[in-house]
Amino acid sequence: MPKHVIRNLRPEDYGAVAKLLNTILSEPTTAEMLKDEEDKIPPGKLHYSEEGMLLGWDRPKWVVENEQDQIIAYAIAWRAPWAEPGELAFTLVVDPDRCSEGVGTALYNTIHHWAEEVRASRLVTSIRESDSRALTFAQQREYVQERHLFESVLDLSSFDGEPLYQSIEEAKQKGIQFTTLAEEPGEPNERKLHELYEITSKDIPGYSGSYPWFEEWKKWSIEQNGVRPEWIHIAKDGDRYIGVATLQQNEQTRAMYHEFTGVHPEYRGRHIALALKMLAIRTAQAYGVPYLRTHNDSLNGPMLRVNRDLLGFTGEPGLFKMVRELS
Repeated sequence: MPKHVIRNLRPEDYGAVAKLLNTILSEPTTAEMLKDEEDKIPPGKLHYSEEGMLLGWDRPKWVVENEQDQIIAYAIAWRAPWAEPGELAFTLVVDPDRCSEGVGTALYNTIHHWAEEVRASRLVTSIRESDSRALTFAQQREYVQERHLFESVLDLSSFDGEPLYQSIEEAKQKGIQFTTLAEEPGEPNERKLHELYEITSKDIPGYSGSYPWFEEWKKWSIEQNGVRPEWIHIAKDGDRYIGVATLQQNEQTRAMYHEFTGVHPEYRGRHIALALKMLAIRTAQAYGVPYLRTHNDSLNGPMLRVNRDLLGFTGEPGLFKMVRELS
């Protein structure tokens, strides 16, 4: 069996890691994007509840080098402070040409050992539904499917949704206003948006844990790479924020990800989500975006119907959330 060495990730590894991740991601990443993400996170600080459940945060990262000092595998385990107590998530990727060398097993054992060391009670990972090799690997290690996240793409070059734009005017006639964060900047409005995100996120099927506080939410939502204030569409009733649709652009493909759509429970059933999505599509087309990509939980029937039945998003292989209980 070829020799390999598992070690902690170094800053100079990000380029090689990006290439590995791009073999499993729907949209490509870069070394710069990975480093920017890591720079947002302070050093890990794990602790435990009175019941002994794992709390806090950390993000250890490992790579595997072969005899030629080439990075052929990568893994990251992480815990956000708002995650479910005891839970750890991880991503593991191996160079497709090196999958039969035992590298994945060795790297997974490293993750599992660390999880046991910090007394985690649950391990979670996401696997593309078309990746039969990875699914078999997980199932052999007692992982079970907990959720199914559908992936959908809308080709904007052939999109013809003219009648659907009427939803915007219909909402306006009922007193709903539409704006963007660029038109209403400042922390008070950002905090109103944070409150709306929190209320609507908790209604998404499969949501668990608590919600990020304002400063952390801001880093991972409206300040993400590829998000601009003018791409955050907001629905208002008076001064109250009642709906939002946020776009995020990938600089390599120029495509946009429909990062979030949410409508306050009191305002659902009025086609406000459709209006926000149509505003987002209009924005994407104005910027010459080739396509939109999004994900929906399999149990989120209303949003799936809007995306696939009304707007014409087409299905692509999605993700299975795979879970293993450790204790």
